[in-house]
Amino acid sequence: MIESNSTYFKTISILIDLLLVNLSGYIGYVIAYDTYGISDGRGINFLHILLINFVWFNVTQITKIYQDMFVKDAIPTIKQSLWSLLILGIIIFILVFYLRDFNVSIKLIIYAAIIFAPLFLTGKIVFLLLRRSSRAKLINYKKVVIVGAGPLGMDLKNHLEKNTHLGYKVVGFFDDDPEKQTLSHIIGNVSECIEYVKNSNVNEIYCALPDRALSKIDTLMRQADKALIRFKLVPDVKDYFKKNVMVQLYGHLPVLSPRTEPLEILSNQIIKRLFDITFSLCIVIFVMSWLVPLLAILIKLESKGPVFFKQLRSGKDNQPFYCLKFRSMRLNSEADSKQASPNDARVTRLGAFMRKKSIDEMPQFFNVLMGEMSVVGPRPHMLQHTADYSALIDQFMVRHFLLPGITGWAQVNGFRGETREDGSMEERVKSDIWYLENWSLLLDFKITFLTIWQVIFGHKNAN
Repeated sequence: MIESNSTYFKTISILIDLLLVNLSGYIGYVIAYDTYGISDGRGINFLHILLINFVWFNVTQITKIYQDMFVKDAIPTIKQSLWSLLILGIIIFILVFYLRDFNVSIKLIIYAAIIFAPLFLTGKIVFLLLRRSSRAKLINYKKVVIVGAGPLGMDLKNHLEKNTHLGYKVVGFFDDDPEKQTLSHIIGNVSECIEYVKNSNVNEIYCALPDRALSKIDTLMRQADKALIRFKLVPDVKDYFKKNVMVQLYGHLPVLSPRTEPLEILSNQIIKRLFDITFSLCIVIFVMSWLVPLLAILIKLESKGPVFFKQLRSGKDNQPFYCLKFRSMRLNSEADSKQASPNDARVTRLGAFMRKKSIDEMPQFFNVLMGEMSVVGPRPHMLQHTADYSALIDQFMVRHFLLPGITGWAQVNGFRGETREDGSMEERVKSDIWYLENWSLLLDFKITFLTIWQVIFGHKNAN
């Protein structure tokens, strides 16, 4: 989308948020003083209102919440929103207690904050949901060129074109290989790159030349610096790692790890565990307390057998544990070896409903409280399936670095249910590894929210 349209959306977003600030302030004033008019100026005046708007506008510029609105993922957007609210609160606190002329009622500020924060965050969530379907069309793409049209350069081009949300558009390649000069995507030689970039409004240069071209890389990097052009070097590590790598510097020595693992950090483990316990306790106290006896009666009335179904599944570090579920099938000898499928004769009518709405998984919150599972993580598989898939799928066992989850990134992206289709399990594994490499508390919130959304409105792969 052209720059003017991007500026238009940014301006609209700023105005909407300023409207919410003032609307929240007015509603807070009405509640605090039990009046609809502010002509008497009780507790606030025009200068106060102007100052608060000025502070909010500058806070959002600091947190860059309106920058790259269509490129940023949901989690960075929510993080910036939360930081904006926190910084605004700190500044207002300082103004109230340390600026004598800012004699705004504490009661008014509290009411306004209670109204504004949920409205603002809800607005951002609504924006993110509406953005999903047309995100690629709304991005202002940065033009980039790639130096080096070999396998590494082509892999980079394919990655940028596939992941349009990153906001890059590859204009073409520069390469000195005579055999490639006739190809349509080759713009010219490496020596012509800098001049082309300066004259073509290109934003960045990605260098994907092989290690043996060190002199060319060094020259190109120096020329880019002199011309104020951003230069990024893409090292060729595909012979060692096929996925994301983490680079750490031990002094001057770069050390590569095959992946980042945020949950290797103790503080992140504690945060995730606190979320698991808090959320699970809420579900157990407010939902399971009445749901268990109700479903127990219904399950017993429809078919013989226990209310709960226990099954050995693969847990963290591939240690087996008993995963709990509400029994959704009639008693059968294949329960521990055969996955449920659409129109499965073993599934009861109540069981079909529970599986459709994922209600059968609810007892796993007890597994979470016992430390055997997490609210969010890779779904646990039956022991036999773990053995089978680990022999067929590369990196399948990596997902067992984490506690298994009641829901996960794979599930909210549609990779759930029976894995009959070719490649479906591979995609599930890719999603689980992506979650392992990109975990954050906000990502857990996002997955939990999307799971609740799908439970309410259903999912085509639930069976």
